[in-house]
Amino acid sequence: MALELRTSLADSDLTSWILALHTGFLRPPETSEREVELRRGQIDLSRTQGVFDGGRCVATFRSFAQRLTAVGGADVPADAISNVTVSPTHRRRGLLNRMMEHDLRVAKERGDAVATLIAAEYPIYGRYGFGPAAWVTEWQVDVPRAGLDPRHSTPVDGGRIDFADADEVRKLGPALHERLRSRQHGVIDRSDIWWQINTGQRQFPGNPWTEPFYVFYRSPDSSVDGLLAYTADDHWEGNKRPHNTATVLGLTAVTPAAERALWHFLLSVDWVTRVNTGRRAPDDLLPLLLADPRAAQVTSYADWLWLRPLDVPRLLETRTYPIEGSLVLDLRDGAGLAGGRYLLEAGPDGAACATTGRPADLTMDIGVLGTLWLGDESAVRLAALGRITEERPGAAALADRLLRTPRRPWCPDVF
Repeated sequence: MALELRTSLADSDLTSWILALHTGFLRPPETSEREVELRRGQIDLSRTQGVFDGGRCVATFRSFAQRLTAVGGADVPADAISNVTVSPTHRRRGLLNRMMEHDLRVAKERGDAVATLIAAEYPIYGRYGFGPAAWVTEWQVDVPRAGLDPRHSTPVDGGRIDFADADEVRKLGPALHERLRSRQHGVIDRSDIWWQINTGQRQFPGNPWTEPFYVFYRSPDSSVDGLLAYTADDHWEGNKRPHNTATVLGLTAVTPAAERALWHFLLSVDWVTRVNTGRRAPDDLLPLLLADPRAAQVTSYADWLWLRPLDVPRLLETRTYPIEGSLVLDLRDGAGLAGGRYLLEAGPDGAACATTGRPADLTMDIGVLGTLWLGDESAVRLAALGRITEERPGAAALADRLLRTPRRPWCPDVF
């Protein structure tokens, strides 16, 4: 029987689609009416694809609208891709190719500037024009070694730390996150459903919910500038010695004072001897905040947010640039969605980008531009790796001066 690609699902397809999703992610191949109901309210069936073999779904794919913050604080519309699976029985049949081709073509027609995803496996998505653009680091902190004095954990700037409940987080958290998104490149927007899921208001079967501790940092003028969510275990060793671990679920801070205060608070909680930080920007303040930075051991450092340019002029005109300069970029795109030769003329007062017939300064695949756009990677480094061809001497160094950023991009969310 021929495999049928359904580029939008009917409501009756959803149960089989969820079973295929679980199968692809090695979860128990079962669902319930409650899960189907929850997912029905979470996903847009018109942007959800499935491949069916007879009546059984064997591949899944969906996308949704997203806003992604560029360097400088403006944002662009993104096609966020998620829930990508192909069942083990149907691999190597081009199913992902068919679903990805359809989604990217429609996203281009819709006017999205970029497609985004979190790659479960590194080798898959480069062939579709994606490049890794933002990375994350996780640390485990040995609290007794950290050297922070718990007797002086009150914010030194006159601010205060307050516990909160989930209702307060749903009320105050969205505005705080938008403040972060307006200043931190790589951050994406959060929907109302995101806040419901991450405060326990919307719980999926099979995912046990543990109510976290929520903590706000309020500045001296009483504005909410930081939010910390964490859980803690209850582990004691012989002779009544506490050996408890606090695990950060999220830490949002829009000022350095808020970030320092929240870390100092958590590292001063009685009985906590170890802190797992969760996914942070690789240049987070935390290690150097400690009297002994070696107390923070890296437990994970990995690629996170991947980007696939769809509208090159819009991407390059939206972000900011620290100096004046011009570059001609020759972009190769096997899918025919965003390739071509573009002239970028940029400076602190803005940028213009358009197709051109001028000779190229740099030649690269479209996914390499996805890697460079948020300012994390060096064009000089990629040229040394053979991923960029420098057609004019010094062009890669100029690209670094134009594109790289003092602080690294960060995407705190999975999607």
